[in-house]
Amino acid sequence: MINTLLQGVLLGGYYAVIACGLSFMFSVMRIINLAHGSLAIAAAYGLWFLAAKLGISPFIGLLIVLPVMAAIGWLLQRFILERSARGGALLPILTTFGLSIVIDNLLFEQFGADTRSLAPFIGNLSYASWQLPGHIFVGKLAVIIMVAAIVILGGLQLFLRHFALGRSIRATAEDPDTAGLVGIDARRVNAIATAITMVTVGIAGAFLAMRATFSPYAGGPQLLFAFETAVIGGAGSLWGTLAGGIVLGLAQSAGAQLHPQGFLIGGHLVFLLVLFVRLLQYRLPVAGRIRALLRSPT
Repeated sequence: MINTLLQGVLLGGYYAVIACGLSFMFSVMRIINLAHGSLAIAAAYGLWFLAAKLGISPFIGLLIVLPVMAAIGWLLQRFILERSARGGALLPILTTFGLSIVIDNLLFEQFGADTRSLAPFIGNLSYASWQLPGHIFVGKLAVIIMVAAIVILGGLQLFLRHFALGRSIRATAEDPDTAGLVGIDARRVNAIATAITMVTVGIAGAFLAMRATFSPYAGGPQLLFAFETAVIGGAGSLWGTLAGGIVLGLAQSAGAQLHPQGFLIGGHLVFLLVLFVRLLQYRLPVAGRIRALLRSPT
C-alpha cells in the first residue's frame, strides 16, 4: 500500500511538469493550448534526433532544444495566438487544435510510426532505483522528475512575485489595457510568457521520452493528462498544478491495483468527480438565488 502511494506521488511529479505550461499559459493569456501535447512530442523527437543521429547526450541536447522551443513559443504567440485571440475565446482553441494536427502529421511524415525512446541514451537511469526499508523501490528518474517539478513550479512562482518581468506578466494577465497605460508592452510580455511556457513543454517532452516511449500521435494522451491535472489542481494555480498531478497519479496507481485497465479509469473518474463538484459549486449560488426569488412574496 505504501509503495503504491509513493509511486502515485512520484508519477504526479511528471504530470505536474507536463501540466505546468498549460496552466501557466491559461493564467497569463486565458488560452487553452490544444497543441500542448504535440509540442512536447516534437521536443522529444528533437532530443531523440540529436542523440540517435548526432550522438549528443539528451541532457546536453536540452541546451539546444530548449532555446529552440523558446523561439517557437515567441513565434507562436506573435504570429498565431495573438492574431487568433482577436477573434474571441473560441478561435485560439480551434487554431491550436489545427496546429496539433499539423505537428502530428509532420512528425509522422518525418519519423514514421515507430515508437522511440531516450532510455537507451541515458544509461541505467530509466530503470535504476533506490531500495528503501520495507522492500520499497523508488526510481531514480521518478525522483529527479519530482524534484524538477518542484524547482520549475517554485522558480516560476518566485519569478512572478519578485522579478520586474514577472510582475509585468501578472499585471498583463490581470488587465492588459491598464498595464499598457503604465508602460508595459503587452505584446512583448505575452511573447515572453509563451516562450517560458514552451521551455517547460520541452522539459516535459524530455522526461516523457526518458521514462517511456513516444510516437508522432502521442501528444493527445499527454494533453489529456495535462488538462486533467490542471483542472484538478485549479487552472492557473502553479502549486495547485503539483497537487493536481499528485492526486491524478495516486488515482491512477490505486486504479491499477484494482483492475488491469484501472490505471486510466481511476484518473478519469477522479477528474470527472472534481469537475462535477466545481461545476456544482459554481451553480449553487445561482440556484440559491433562484429559489429565494421563488419563495419571496410578489
